[in-house]
Amino acid sequence: MASIFDRISTLIRANLNAVLDQAEDPEKVLDQIIRDMQGAINDARSQVAEMIARERMLRADVEDHRKLVAEWERKAELALTRNMEDLAREAVRRKLDYQKTLELSLTQWQTQNEVVERLKADLQMLQSKYENAVRQRDALIARHKAAQAREQVTRTVRQFSAIDPTSELARMEDRIRLAEARAEANLELQQVDYRDQFAALEGDSELEEEMARLRARVLGPAEQPAGQLGAPKSDGDTSA
Repeated sequence: MASIFDRISTLIRANLNAVLDQAEDPEKVLDQIIRDMQGAINDARSQVAEMIARERMLRADVEDHRKLVAEWERKAELALTRNMEDLAREAVRRKLDYQKTLELSLTQWQTQNEVVERLKADLQMLQSKYENAVRQRDALIARHKAAQAREQVTRTVRQFSAIDPTSELARMEDRIRLAEARAEANLELQQVDYRDQFAALEGDSELEEEMARLRARVLGPAEQPAGQLGAPKSDGDTSA
């Protein structure tokens, strides 16, 4: 019996905070401790029940022996009233034997009863400690999960702290501005290309007109190429 209570006391005295620090999975470890405590208390309860059964048997023996003492005393009195002294003497002798047995049984019962009462009180105390351990287990698991959550948040914060969000935004803004500038440059180049083509066309027309005037002055109308006959006459042309 003592070994069971010692086992339970050892479990209850265990530093659950140390278990949380050392265990890979504190929740599983705590659940195992609770199961061990429950199993030990169940064993203790069974043995306490056995001690209670023995106490009740001893109490029944005390009652039986008390009745026998009373019965033989009554028989002794009856024998004396009938003037049967020898029979009365035998009844008294048996009464005294049962009286000794009663005293022994009473001592055994009182001792057993004290043990049972003490064990019942211890068992009640252990049950209370077990229930407290269950509540403590729930609180410790909640603390452990909260600590894990804080650790995860802290790890995430450290990861984000290694990145400067303003620099990343500035870099993205630069890329967008560069893309916008490229688009504007392409549009501007396209417009410049059109202006150059129109300018080239206008330059060719002016050149041809100047060449036509020069031919007409130097070579005369007869020498002008076809398509230039309609060019203006030179100042030295005197034909009608």
